[in-house]
Amino acid sequence: MSTNLQTPKIKVRGLKKAFGRKVVLDGLDLDVMSGESVVIIGGSGTGKSVLLKCILGIIQPDAGSIEIDGEEVTRMSSRERERVMRKFGMLFQGGALFDSLRVWENVSFGLVQAQGMERVQAKDIAIRKLAAVGLGPEVGELLPAELSGGMQKRVALARAIATEPEIIFFDEPTTGLDPIMSDVINDLIVDCVKQLGATTLSITHDLASARKIAHRIAMIYNGKIIWSGPVQKIDYTGNAYVDQFIHGRAEGPIKVEVGAINDPTPGSRR
Repeated sequence: MSTNLQTPKIKVRGLKKAFGRKVVLDGLDLDVMSGESVVIIGGSGTGKSVLLKCILGIIQPDAGSIEIDGEEVTRMSSRERERVMRKFGMLFQGGALFDSLRVWENVSFGLVQAQGMERVQAKDIAIRKLAAVGLGPEVGELLPAELSGGMQKRVALARAIATEPEIIFFDEPTTGLDPIMSDVINDLIVDCVKQLGATTLSITHDLASARKIAHRIAMIYNGKIIWSGPVQKIDYTGNAYVDQFIHGRAEGPIKVEVGAINDPTPGSRR
């Protein structure tokens, strides 16, 4: 954990969440400082997405504390939570674009629906954000089904930054992309985040992506953060669990359980 005396942008303490008898988060602690890019790594079923959903307020934790800019959010009213949510941007694993909306309408969705912005102004911002991810204005008039997977990810990134959020969450940002397009998306993430000065929390299985977009990497195992440190030290942690994971070895202290791949939350992945 960081020893910086400034207030963390995101502060998680003692976070617990179980689904029936399956304990997913077991007293997890995590700090993310302002302007920092932290990437959470770990195997399938270790609780990465559940952690993200707890911070976002999609899942209510069983115990523990989550602070955003020093404000405890787990016990906030709906109105207070909505205010905090305006600080967030999100790039979902599958893109999660609305099939029936044109690209520019997808990008500007938060501006229109959450902020009540006029559509003409929102469209102008959407076109600028599309340009920031390397897409021309003509793409704004297309439907998501007319785009390649890589273009859909770019659109999803444009939507994530459209409201110029203070905090951006990335859920497996390169899943389903070839190595070249993955690298393009990683570069775009780095550039867009730098321009915004945003704080980011990402989850990924892609170590190449983690190495490129992270300032700091943290590994989750058995419901806790078992190692956290600068990205430059990921290959020299001295931690057998981290070493096994980053090298993809079947043999080691991490034992894969048959039931570990089953997510207790329908329609989602950890």
